[in-house]
Amino acid sequence: MSEIEQQEPWRWPEEVWRGHVERVRAGRSLLPAAGPGRWPDGARVAVAISFDSDHETPALRDGETSPGRMAQGEYGARAAVPRILELLDRYEAPSSFYMPAVCALLRPDEAPTYVEHGHEVAVHGWIHERNTLLAHDDELDLLGRAMEVLESQTGVRPTGIRTPSWDFSDSTLDVVRELGFTYDSSLMADDDPYEILQDGERTGIVEIPVD
Repeated sequence: MSEIEQQEPWRWPEEVWRGHVERVRAGRSLLPAAGPGRWPDGARVAVAISFDSDHETPALRDGETSPGRMAQGEYGARAAVPRILELLDRYEAPSSFYMPAVCALLRPDEAPTYVEHGHEVAVHGWIHERNTLLAHDDELDLLGRAMEVLESQTGVRPTGIRTPSWDFSDSTLDVVRELGFTYDSSLMADDDPYEILQDGERTGIVEIPVD
């Protein structure tokens, strides 16, 4: 952080506050044009269904290791996931599961089970770390290792990421590009998918808004 940025924001000159605003922005909409054939098979609407399979990791990340906190996380994997998969099977609704690597290592069968049911498995950090606090090299290392874990378990290299913070650090977009992700699902600038801009330049990275 520069000396200027350490001042109260109301003291920032325009180039500072404008630079922060324009660092990562929404570019062109990626919603298909309206009309017949907009969606496959005559569908009237497209819906993205996704789940964050965090389980024990938000507590582990913060050093909270009591049996009670671990049990809260275990419930998701033990009780909720089978019910969710049954529901998705019933309605033939392929979905995306964003999974921290530590969750995948705790239960090596979980990520492959998602794939067997026709769902996508995507990256959600290593241990649900607070990525907004990480330096570039640490973020690159953790996300790179997370990709490797999920690929080794499912046989499919993840193409998407949802950051654990639902936010970007100063380095996240650079890391996403370095690791070759094709899309992100962490930001909230629109209802519909859009291309991410970095300092006003097109990146080719698709944003599927998380909220």
